[in-house]
Amino acid sequence: MIDKDNLLLRNLWYYALPSHLLKPSKMVAKTILDEPVLLMRNKQGEVSAVHDICPHRAVPLSCGRFNGQEVECCYHGWRFNPQGNCVEIPSLLPEQNTDLSRYDVKSYPIYEIQGNIWIYMSDGNNYDLEEIKKQVPIVKSFTEKQPDLVEIIPFSCFIDHAVTGLMDPAHSPYVHRVWWWRTGELHEEVKQFDPSYLGFTVRKHKISSNDENMSRLYWLVGGGIPEVEISFRLPGVRIEEIEFGKHRVTNLTAVTPISETETEVNFVLYGMPNWIKIFKPLIHILARQFLGQDRAVVEKQQIGLKYNPILRLIKDSDMQAQWYYQLKREFAKATSEKREFINPVKSILLKWRA
Repeated sequence: MIDKDNLLLRNLWYYALPSHLLKPSKMVAKTILDEPVLLMRNKQGEVSAVHDICPHRAVPLSCGRFNGQEVECCYHGWRFNPQGNCVEIPSLLPEQNTDLSRYDVKSYPIYEIQGNIWIYMSDGNNYDLEEIKKQVPIVKSFTEKQPDLVEIIPFSCFIDHAVTGLMDPAHSPYVHRVWWWRTGELHEEVKQFDPSYLGFTVRKHKISSNDENMSRLYWLVGGGIPEVEISFRLPGVRIEEIEFGKHRVTNLTAVTPISETETEVNFVLYGMPNWIKIFKPLIHILARQFLGQDRAVVEKQQIGLKYNPILRLIKDSDMQAQWYYQLKREFAKATSEKREFINPVKSILLKWRA
């Protein structure tokens, strides 16, 4: 079953921004889940986020000035600290005792780790900050490391189509027709899936012996047969861990909804072998080309979606997409009923041709 009501989930961590794009004493305006958000980094390097609308006359605070400690609205000079507290209204006289807290703006929980800035988009203030921090997506084995490569690609579609398109195991031979990617005949793929936190995991397995081009590449780079483990969790976070020889490379793909018609795909790579890093400009180009092909076919999909067709998913290659919609519905229902989330995914062996 496909959800057609464009459900945007709350009470989850979303990928907001790569750390390197937010310099000290600077601010960056973003739209996330149709909400205007202003991200700031103070002089001490700490990151915060507030609603990007001045409560006085609705001018975006991002149009104003940030001195590394407070943001000043460009219209009347109202000032707000990184916690969203209104700290000054210049037009007020000293004897006009006014409770400035009446004019505070909404602030958002922020967590920065591994070169990534995550934002918690809640449906209110009923959360335990220390508890939700434990739920931030973490890339294992690279806790203190910065990414080797980051790509941000906008998709002109709702988040569901970006997520299910990127996780689709059967589209590669038709969408990614490039000389450096997999070629040849279709072969049977068999993978074991297990439920995991807010999603599912493809159990660790050796790369397919049918995939000769990729096997040769990994042997050349690291001298080992690759083993891969892939996990997915709501709202749209995919982590792929690849071990080959003495190397471990992990890519994090985080999908963030901007609005009902715009989505941002963030691709973050860790563990690139040192001698490969000299080719980073080329790898950037290849990554953009690869993700650009996914974007192009999803944009073609929007042509057909305008007619509100029935989408018919099949076994087993579409099972991940079916799980995604089941996970969304269960999370939304559990949240509304104020109960524990029950993962609908069960351990299963799936087969398809790719």
